[in-house]
Amino acid sequence: MNNDLFEQENIFGLGQENIQFAPYFKGKSYLNPLNSPQECPVFLANVTFEPSCRNNWHIHKATKGGGQLLICTAGSGWYQEEGKEAISLEPGMVITIPANVKHWHGAKKDSWFSHIAVEVPGENTCNEWCEPVDDEAYHMLTKQ
Repeated sequence: MNNDLFEQENIFGLGQENIQFAPYFKGKSYLNPLNSPQECPVFLANVTFEPSCRNNWHIHKATKGGGQLLICTAGSGWYQEEGKEAISLEPGMVITIPANVKHWHGAKKDSWFSHIAVEVPGENTCNEWCEPVDDEAYHMLTKQ
């Protein structure tokens, strides 16, 4: 999906370059907070990935509750849990990521991708950032 078409579909907006979390992404990502964490215990943000951008493997840790929801809104991407096959992401899909599950997500090679990330409230929550997604494994997905 080219940038012009993507911008028409990306109704929640690109936001600012995601500089704070850039060390945990391969490629550029953008973050557009949709609400304030001070106003609501459930935080939502539109996260946009340029083509081929993906985040590192990571875990949303919690002792109770926690995890993350991804609401796919524009473009095309990938989601993968450790030890499982990658899932192709398209607008309208919702991915439920339980707490303590190692995973990654990002754009396909030839498409921008955007999702709303929802942090699920829980007890003793934190994110653990792990290793980057292996380039060879990622490029094998792009041939599917």
